[in-house]
Amino acid sequence: MAAKAATSFIFMLFFLSTACHAKLSSSFYKKSCPKAESTIRAAIRTAIARERRMAASLIRLHFHDCFVQGCDASILLDETSSIQSEKTAGPNDNSVRGYEVIENAKSKVEKICPGVVSCADIIAVAARDASAYVGGPSWAVKLGRRDSTTASRDLANTDLPAFTDSLETLISGFQKKGLTARDMVALSGSHTLGQAQCFTFRDRIYSASNIDAGFASTRKRRCPLTGGQANLAPLDLVTPNSFDNNYFKNLMRNKGLLHSDQVLFNGGSTDSIVTEYSRNPAKFSSDFASAMIKMGNIHPLTGSAGQIRRICSAVN
Repeated sequence: MAAKAATSFIFMLFFLSTACHAKLSSSFYKKSCPKAESTIRAAIRTAIARERRMAASLIRLHFHDCFVQGCDASILLDETSSIQSEKTAGPNDNSVRGYEVIENAKSKVEKICPGVVSCADIIAVAARDASAYVGGPSWAVKLGRRDSTTASRDLANTDLPAFTDSLETLISGFQKKGLTARDMVALSGSHTLGQAQCFTFRDRIYSASNIDAGFASTRKRRCPLTGGQANLAPLDLVTPNSFDNNYFKNLMRNKGLLHSDQVLFNGGSTDSIVTEYSRNPAKFSSDFASAMIKMGNIHPLTGSAGQIRRICSAVN
């Protein structure tokens, strides 16, 4: 009996170990919810057709989820007596968008496959579909993530990159997540889409020396020295609603809107990558897709870990 008990115990340990370290797979829902991805895609396309800017917001939402506790949909959890929501962390508060788009996609998937598809996977699929909708690359999203039952405002405040970061800080922060400097530059290229609030680039347009004078002057019209904190400006002045490589061309002309953008091309170790992407849009697209897949694999909950939330904003 003792031998059998020991064998059972060892088997259980093995099962728990493999369950928690199961690999993600692009065919994860092939049998359990074969229409999951097409259902999510339809919801995402509808949202972006309604508001083109949402494409950038959904890609950013995936990024801000994965950099805090891993890709576990912790960013979607609302504040409760036991949860300090990441939504109110400095880098997210009144900035990250798209929560309602993910919740809507989740509700549609729940109607066809209740309790099967995680919110974390929906975020990952949404980011891919957002990129493809606005002319960016598509990729086979690896699936099988589960949703966390916790969130961390503190980690959101410390682990997410800041618009004031130096190149060295950015490289170090991405390396801690298993991403290379090339991954970091490629992912930063998502700033070919979307907009930034005045307070994030005010110091740069009024004080930086490595900025094109005409570009700075144009930005000052929407971002005065005082006030207008939330006024928006496109991160890519040329084609702000299309996924292309103009972001890198802008950096080479000192037309990066954020400090954390321009440091990628400012005499440092990533100058050559920026130059490469500015000349080779296909290479940028390929590297962006690869980096998104890699980012989506940051510490996912799999197997029996976490849960499949019924609604994305609250634990079951």
